[in-house]
Amino acid sequence: MLKNYNDEYKQKLRTPEEAVKVVKSGDWIDYTSSVGKPVALDEALAKRRDELWDVKIRGNLIDGPIHVAECDESQEHFIYHTWHCSSYERKLTDKGMCYFIPMVFQNNAAYYEYFLTVNVAMVSVAPMGKHGYFNFSANTGVAGPICRKADIVIVEVNEHLPKVHGGYDECIHISDVDYIVEAKHEPFPDYTVSVTDEKDKRIANLIIDYLRDRSTFQLGIGSLPNAVGEVIAESDLKDLGMHTELCSDAFLKLFQSGKLNNLYKNIDRGKGVFGVALGSDELYQWLDDNYGIAAYPLEYVNRPSIIAQIDNMVSINSCVAMDLYGQVAAESAGSRQISGTGGQLDFLIGASASKGGQAFICMKSTYTDKNGELRSRVVPQFNGDIITSPRSQVYYLATEYGVINLEGRSTWERAESLISIAHPQFRDELIKEAEKRKIWRKSSKR
Repeated sequence: MLKNYNDEYKQKLRTPEEAVKVVKSGDWIDYTSSVGKPVALDEALAKRRDELWDVKIRGNLIDGPIHVAECDESQEHFIYHTWHCSSYERKLTDKGMCYFIPMVFQNNAAYYEYFLTVNVAMVSVAPMGKHGYFNFSANTGVAGPICRKADIVIVEVNEHLPKVHGGYDECIHISDVDYIVEAKHEPFPDYTVSVTDEKDKRIANLIIDYLRDRSTFQLGIGSLPNAVGEVIAESDLKDLGMHTELCSDAFLKLFQSGKLNNLYKNIDRGKGVFGVALGSDELYQWLDDNYGIAAYPLEYVNRPSIIAQIDNMVSINSCVAMDLYGQVAAESAGSRQISGTGGQLDFLIGASASKGGQAFICMKSTYTDKNGELRSRVVPQFNGDIITSPRSQVYYLATEYGVINLEGRSTWERAESLISIAHPQFRDELIKEAEKRKIWRKSSKR
């Protein structure tokens, strides 16, 4: 006879206001990631502002509003932090109301296990199943290690979360939960990336020539990786796989086009692997109870030694700028935090070590500044920008003017190649800057 967990459920059930009473001044609280944000608990905790001091909250890729941040600009009561900025968290950071925590995603679990304090974990979960398990759903990539480290675990049941099958750490048993909160939630808003434009599509079409059947893909966040996914869906490629930290609607399009079947992966054969999912309601419906999908913690998804086991692994990410030495800034503009380190470096290393693997970093060659002036994203040398991927690890770089490969290239070869994919308007200026830095051969092309 199966054990009935209803009595234990009722014993642990609390209102949001009752549950947040466990928070003390000085505590570290974790909201986990993306759609795992505990909406009702956040609202309830914010109402305790005047009786709490120096409560520190961590989140990751969370949309607003985050009430604990917005209710206390003084930061005497609540201090909010993020591992990776959503567009909303970026705005908080610009206002000095959010602090960034640098991290490569493969180390997420280790940070919590060895170095971080979690007094209270607050995480949204799918409704409990008959065996007493709550599913971490689209939040599987980070939730398990956080809850294991926490002194107190509060789960907020969200009726809209899909139940996602996993490799491990995709759920938590009621016996490991201290309090359960129920609330009525609004459906998740569709998370849509920036609309792809002609430059995005041109870059995507340049990359497609490098790709082959039976490849497994990681697509990063943003309009460029999304454009590549759209072009692949319309291509003649077939028998593709998914192994990605972020599962977006680009993968749903690959599945709907008949390209994505995961049949030729060396590991997790027949299953598309992801850590965190963010997208449309249609995406969440696709993930729900889908035995062709497996969610894993980021310590598995992003581990280079795991990624390297997958033949023909292709990593496609975007960046903000490149310099003539081949360094890549993908998370900041100057000192302004835009996103996060995320998994770009993890997948650069892993895909480069894969048999037949390729790692692409893409960007548009220019941007227009606030004064309406055209600026080059290929710059002579970074000065204050935060480096996401070091020059020693960079593989393919792409703009709308071409694709280059920097592996094993000398400083002058790098400068020559990078200038060749810069906007033509800036090439002569970049050559002069390369000459100043002694990384331009006199015999090089002009």
